Amino acid sequence: MAAQVSLETLQVFQALNRSPNARLEHSAELGDGMAAALWNNHHDAQDYEAPSHHTLSCYIAGGTGTFRRDQPGTKGGPDKLCILPADHQSGWVINGDIRLAHLYFSPEQFALGCVTLLDREPRELQLRERTFLEDPQQARRFRQLIALNWDEPGERLLTSSLAHEMLSHALLSQVGVREGLRLKGGLAAHQRRQLVEFIDHQMAEAISLGQLAGLCALSEYHFARMFRVSFGLPPHQYVLARRLSRARELLRGTSQPLGDIALACGFASASHFTNRFRQALGGTPGEYRQAFLR
Repeated sequence: MAAQVSLETLQVFQALNRSPNARLEHSAELGDGMAAALWNNHHDAQDYEAPSHHTLSCYIAGGTGTFRRDQPGTKGGPDKLCILPADHQSGWVINGDIRLAHLYFSPEQFALGCVTLLDREPRELQLRERTFLEDPQQARRFRQLIALNWDEPGERLLTSSLAHEMLSHALLSQVGVREGLRLKGGLAAHQRRQLVEFIDHQMAEAISLGQLAGLCALSEYHFARMFRVSFGLPPHQYVLARRLSRARELLRGTSQPLGDIALACGFASASHFTNRFRQALGGTPGEYRQAFLR
């Protein structure tokens, strides 16, 4: 599972929360490394300095007087989207009134999606920064999200599933290769290849940290640190992501029963598989397979 996020640690959320002009209508931690907030704001200025999390933003109403300081000629408006990656810097001027929704997600959840959805190493990829993007499908999801009761336990699964859809859409449409990437530190290229081959061949079996560390002749402690530098995820999350990636291939390309796919991908039971699949991808394995049969 991805690391959880707390609203108290989200810099974009806290910057707005400190503003005397911004009013928080609602917020919720959605689990799986994601959180959401709905804001009203007017006649304000905001600066975001290298937050540790990613933010998807959608203008629900107003915003026609809102612009970035470095792009004063480009204004916002209803259904306009902004993508604010972790570590970005931006300054904003809000003239008039605006109502906007935010979806925050952790770098770990981004990395999990890179492996599970894109089958790519997370540190090779980056979320592209976009200002006032037009994406009607994503704007529609934001409006669905704010119509739900985030405090109602019975709606939590729907809320979480919708947030996962939004994250998956952003990953599939807004992720690009990191330019000028120089990969330093971590494991050697031949060690990385050996580990991926081992994980893929042992998919149906339990895999221990000691087994993986032994392949590289490292202590578990040093291996775990170097693995994260190399792959962008801790070992247990990376193995989970590879298992889910394989499961997606089998769901799309075979008619194997879900229980057989669960065992083939190293999950103890169909229910365990379904829970992990839903947490990572926002829907059940059966729903995923059905989508490819239409």
